[in-house]
Amino acid sequence: MTYEIEIGRGKRGRRAYSLDDIAIVPNRRTRDPKDVSVSWQIDAYQFSMPVIAAPMDSAMSPATAITLGKLGGLGVLDLEGLWTRYEDPQAILDEIGALQDETNSPAVTRRMQELYQAPIQPELITTRLAEMRDAGVTVAGSLTPQRTQEHYKTVVAAGVDIFVIRGTTVSAEHVSKDHEPLNLKQFIYELDVPVIVGGAAGYTPALHLMRTGAAGVLVGFGGGATTTTRRALGIHSPMASAISDVAAARRDYMDESGGRYVHVIADGGMGTSGDIVKAIAMGADAVMLGSALARAEEAPGKGWHWGQEAHHLELPRGDRVNVGTVGPLEEVLFGPGHHTNGTSNLIGALRRSMATTGYSDLKEFQRVDVVVSPYEGN
Repeated sequence: MTYEIEIGRGKRGRRAYSLDDIAIVPNRRTRDPKDVSVSWQIDAYQFSMPVIAAPMDSAMSPATAITLGKLGGLGVLDLEGLWTRYEDPQAILDEIGALQDETNSPAVTRRMQELYQAPIQPELITTRLAEMRDAGVTVAGSLTPQRTQEHYKTVVAAGVDIFVIRGTTVSAEHVSKDHEPLNLKQFIYELDVPVIVGGAAGYTPALHLMRTGAAGVLVGFGGGATTTTRRALGIHSPMASAISDVAAARRDYMDESGGRYVHVIADGGMGTSGDIVKAIAMGADAVMLGSALARAEEAPGKGWHWGQEAHHLELPRGDRVNVGTVGPLEEVLFGPGHHTNGTSNLIGALRRSMATTGYSDLKEFQRVDVVVSPYEGN
């Protein structure tokens, strides 16, 4: 069976599906939502919900990561962000929020590039992670592959529990004539902490990342609310197909490795509870959320949301967007919801969907029936 379609006489391509293109199908059995478990575990760390916060300054500060950790999720701090460049970044956050309200504004992009040129201070990495550790939550920090060699010793010495290497795309084999690239396999082998790495957008790159020893693989490529990667680079990976492909790599790697399980974490393009539900249905073990958490009252961006792509010095491919504010973080995650568009009570919606289709835990729910059902509207 082939999944390729003819684009023209000289090119064929595989049909891929976004989360909007699929729908979950109820089965013969239903459950009480109270009987459903949404707990998740990676390595020795257990969480009461499968939610990881994206390392984005607009969504996560040390204080917000602590709040999320106490609610049962995992907050990941961007160790190349404002919190490690400025002793007190509040004035910088206020300035970014007050920049002129215009999409695709060169002036906004230029000012953000200037603000993010302040040097990363290793002592601030230590201070921020210590603040999270002192609060008694699981400590996670993120670096891009380009900065990992420079700062990882500081991060590990500060007592990080889970280390995240996150980029637009991360490969196990990076080729460069100018410098020695990060050897992921050797790097992960030498660390004493579990490493989550990504993004990966397909079966083969994900399988290679799993072979490096990663505990989890992030699935996605520029699919979030703030990125313009598709317009700037012409690269995009529809999330439903990408998650399914990486889940297949997980299955085959388990056979290859004699049973080692690598967690699949959907990252990007999940702004509502329905997106989260469908990501897990396609095979994700957990989700990494940016805009969904940036809508919380505690979020540093105060309703504004941006990622690292928005202030890239050479090729910015992201926007600062206004996602608004829904309510306190606890309401965003657990309700009670007051919004009908899937932006509040995210975990309550996940529980109800699992209960409606008759599944009792996340691993079971990955086997739920789905159909391809493209929608023109909501």
